[in-house]
Amino acid sequence: MVKVTFNSALAQKEVKKDSETLIPDDKDPEASQVVGRPSRAWCWCFYLGLALILSGVVVGGAYLYRYYVLEEGQVFVCGVKYREENFRIQEENDYLMEEPAVGLRRIDEIVRVLQDEEVELINVPVPNFSDSDPAIIVHDFKRRLTAYLDLSLDKCYVIPLNMSVVMPPHDLMDLLAKLKAGTYLPQTYLVHEEMIVTEKLDDIEPLGSYIYKVCRNKDTYRLHRRDTILGMQKREALNCRKIRHFENLFVMETLICEL
Repeated sequence: MVKVTFNSALAQKEVKKDSETLIPDDKDPEASQVVGRPSRAWCWCFYLGLALILSGVVVGGAYLYRYYVLEEGQVFVCGVKYREENFRIQEENDYLMEEPAVGLRRIDEIVRVLQDEEVELINVPVPNFSDSDPAIIVHDFKRRLTAYLDLSLDKCYVIPLNMSVVMPPHDLMDLLAKLKAGTYLPQTYLVHEEMIVTEKLDDIEPLGSYIYKVCRNKDTYRLHRRDTILGMQKREALNCRKIRHFENLFVMETLICEL
């Protein structure tokens, strides 16, 4: 058996030689101080980068809050019951009452109120009765315009805002809050208005961003109230669509008619 041994002194001497090649003989105090500077500079860069990232998060969060949270506004899902004259009620024995009677119907809406922008967005879903179309309605108080998107026809209609009928955003929000709490307006009544389609609008950007979002890529027409058109006979037969909605203490039935 051959025993292999190492000279410990020789090994220590070789290690010493290697280490001596890395450390200069003259120990300059200024050179020893330079070694710590890159580490300190790296720390400053790290903290500066972290501060920039945090500031970006704060600014980006504020931006998202402004455009995605405040933009949502106050959302209400509520409904009201209203009286409709000459509504024939079906009894349990499946026949209609011989005499017209006063009945109650219910209309539901999803309403978004943007107080800062003075805009009301109303979504009327498919009603439980077939004689009214689902719709999206925009009331823009700054531009004094109302837009109806008839979802059955996939068409948009624009008319000047009737401020004597439509509640301002703040008042409407108070009304909807009471409706949602179930402490106000147990039932109301129906009001009729009739509009006439007059002309097609090719450029809808001047109507404002909210109406533009709703009516973009839709055939859009201008409306006039029937009672403002000279020479229009009251009993003249027209092709009309009906949208029932509420933004006040009563339910509005809007007839949109084509000549």
